[in-house]
Amino acid sequence: MTTAAHPRFAEALTALGIDAEAIGCELGQIVKSLVFAADGVPVLVLMDGASRVDVAAVGRELGAARVTRADAAVVRETTGYAIGGVPPFGHRTRTRVLADRSLLVHDTVWAAAGTPHTVFPMAPEELVRHAGATVADVREQAPAAGA
Repeated sequence: MTTAAHPRFAEALTALGIDAEAIGCELGQIVKSLVFAADGVPVLVLMDGASRVDVAAVGRELGAARVTRADAAVVRETTGYAIGGVPPFGHRTRTRVLADRSLLVHDTVWAAAGTPHTVFPMAPEELVRHAGATVADVREQAPAAGA
């Protein structure tokens, strides 16, 4: 494991027997760990790096009337990490997690390891399991041709 991983997350990785390292990959293989507020309650959404979160879809999935992006203070308070380095698990608090189904098309995905400069590889099914995530369709869909 590289020393660039956040110490709290490095501990979580070690406990799971996972290595973390910096590496290049396709944009869609990157896991964005994004915190939103669903009716004021933090929720983590795991999204592939080539897509955007559809907040209306998140709201439908959670039965929430209003979903907004959480501010930096809420992200740090909820996860223990700064925006840009939020890992998919190993957080300060237990938070509801949604993983977009688009992550499952890859053999391997790469997620932040607690800092903006370190990532780790994992099979997406393992990532979903370790994060305690619910798989959902919460990415923005491209408009239909001619729409």
